[in-house]
Amino acid sequence: MEVEKAPKRGAAMSRLGPTLFQTLINQRGWQDYQVFKKRYEQAAKQLAEVEEDSSIATATIEKRQFFRWAHGEVRTPQTVARRVLEFMFPGIPASRLLEPASSGPESSPPVPGAERRSSGESFEYGLEDVVTAAASESARFAARAESSNVGPHTMEQLEADIRRIVEAYPNRPVGPLFREVRALRDHAFELLEGRQPPQYTRDLYVCAGILCGVLANASFDLGRYDAADTQARTAFLLGELAGHNGLRVWVRGLQALISYWDGRPADAVRLAESGVAYTPESGTALIRLESIKARAYGQLGRGGEALATLAAAERLREGLEAEDDLLGGMMAFPAEKQLFYASSTHLWLAGPQHLADAEARADEAVEMFQSAPPGRERLGEMSLARMDLAMARLGRGDLEGAADQIHTVLGTNARRRTESVDRRIGYFSRQLANHPGAGAPVAIGLRESIIAHQERTIAELPPGGSS
Repeated sequence: MEVEKAPKRGAAMSRLGPTLFQTLINQRGWQDYQVFKKRYEQAAKQLAEVEEDSSIATATIEKRQFFRWAHGEVRTPQTVARRVLEFMFPGIPASRLLEPASSGPESSPPVPGAERRSSGESFEYGLEDVVTAAASESARFAARAESSNVGPHTMEQLEADIRRIVEAYPNRPVGPLFREVRALRDHAFELLEGRQPPQYTRDLYVCAGILCGVLANASFDLGRYDAADTQARTAFLLGELAGHNGLRVWVRGLQALISYWDGRPADAVRLAESGVAYTPESGTALIRLESIKARAYGQLGRGGEALATLAAAERLREGLEAEDDLLGGMMAFPAEKQLFYASSTHLWLAGPQHLADAEARADEAVEMFQSAPPGRERLGEMSLARMDLAMARLGRGDLEGAADQIHTVLGTNARRRTESVDRRIGYFSRQLANHPGAGAPVAIGLRESIIAHQERTIAELPPGGSS
C-alpha cells in the first residue's frame, strides 16, 4: 500500500504562508471540502478517460487528507492522487503544490517543463497544452477581478472559445475536441449555478446550449446516437430558457439529422416540422431544416413531398439576405451543403433522372467544397458529397469515376473519422459487390482498399472510444 509521506519530525516544512495548493483552491473558490471533493472526483473521471485507465475513475479525497494537503503536512502524495492533482493544475508538479506558495525565488511556481529543458529531456506537456493552460490562467484571473461571477470579460472569453471550437469542428478529429468542449460546457454550467446580472443569464443559456449542441453533434459523429439525443434535448431546453429561436431551430435540425441517420425518417420529418414553428433571428437554420426533411421524405419514398421540400429550401436560399448564423462554422449551412443534401434526396428516389440530378448536384457541391481556402475545408461534409457522387456514378456504370471519389474519401476518413462516412463507405461496398461490374479489376481493387481501410480504422479508432 502506498503511504503519503509527511515531513520528518524535527525537519518540518517551514511555514512561510499557505501552500500553493491552498492558494490555488482559494483562487478558484474550491476551499470548501465538499466543493473540492466534487472537483477532484470529476477530474479523476476525466483523467481515467484521457489515459484509458479505469482504476483512476473512482478516486476520491478524504476530508482529513484535504486539510493535510492545505496545511503542508504531506510531502509526497500517493501515485493516483499525484496524477489527479497534476491533471487539475496543469504544469505544476504535485510536490510543488504541497510546498509554501511563496518561500523565496527558489520556490516560486515553475514554468511547465522548465526542469526538463535544463536537463535536456523532452516536455511532459505539448506546447499547445502549455499555451492553453497559460491562457486559461489569465482568463481565470480576469474573471475573478470582476464584481460578479460573470461580467463582460468572462462572457467575451467564453464566446471566443465557443466560436473557435465551432469554426474548427469541421476539420478537427472529433475525439480530442469532445473533451475540450465538455470542459467548456462544464464551465458554462458552473457560471449558471452562480449569481450574475439577468442579461448575462440569457447569454449563458445560449452558450451552454450551443456547447451541448456541439457535444450532440460529436456524439453523433462518434456513432453514439443515444448520447447524441440526450445532449440535443438538453441543448433545446437551454434554447427554450434563453428564448433563442435560432438555437431552437438549429437543435431541431440536429435532432432530425440524428433520427435520419438512425433509420427513423418519420421521426426526422416530425422533428423538422416542429422546428418550423420558430422563426430564427437570422441565418440558414430553416434552410437546413427543410433540406434535412427532404432527405427524410426521400428515405420514406415520398417523392412528391421530398421534391416540394427541396424547392422550399431553394426559395429560402434565394430570399436569404445574409448568412448571419449563430457562430458560423459547423452551425452554418452553406450552399454546397444544401446541394449534397439535395443529391442524397435524389439518390433515395432512384430512377435515371433522379440519378442524373444526384450526380449533378453532388459534383457541384464537391467543386464548391474544394474551393474553400486552406484551413476552412469541411472535410466530413465534403466526404459525404463525394460518397453521393460515387453512388451516382456507380449507378450509371462509371466504375473508374466512382473509384476516384472513394479513394479520396478513404484518405480523408483515415485522418478524421466519422460514423456517417463509415456507414456510407459500408453501404457503397455492399452495392459494389452486387453491381454487374463487380468482377472488373477496378472494382476488385476498390473493394480491397475499402476492406483494408475498415480493418485499420476498427483497430486504431474504435467508434465512441474518445467520448
